[in-house]
Amino acid sequence: MHAWKACVRKHLWVQIPLRALCDSMKKTIHVFGNPLLEQDSLPLKLLPKLKKEFPQIVFKEFDSVEDLQAEGRSLLIIDSVQGIKKVQLISNIDSIITEKIYSLHDFDLGQSLKLLKKMNMIDEVNIFGVPMKMKEQEAFSQLKKLIKSTLFSRNG
Repeated sequence: MHAWKACVRKHLWVQIPLRALCDSMKKTIHVFGNPLLEQDSLPLKLLPKLKKEFPQIVFKEFDSVEDLQAEGRSLLIIDSVQGIKKVQLISNIDSIITEKIYSLHDFDLGQSLKLLKKMNMIDEVNIFGVPMKMKEQEAFSQLKKLIKSTLFSRNG
């Protein structure tokens, strides 16, 4: 038997499954990566463990930035980051170094986020950056701690 919650709007009763209502209230973390490129696949490899560790979070695989603006004005993202030694939170997208663009293929997440911010389509972005060459178990351990301290702290 399904749990249901009745919602009233303009004298119209609509039944919404309680699970769907609860899921819509969960935080969503967008996970980027490319399973075909070893240096860009670590966030995707961590997905099963993250889903098990944080059932109260929706982890949404994203392979393209095209529809990112439809995901809301405040984004949480996990992605591989070049040049860092430990998992870290990047909140200032202006600090992301982007390379020159030579083709549309070179248009990456950092450039897309900067463009969305400049066009006032997003308000804030928090990227859980995972070092490209980190061992999977170490990355999971550090990421787990960072997600807990960022999303489940007493103040947050």
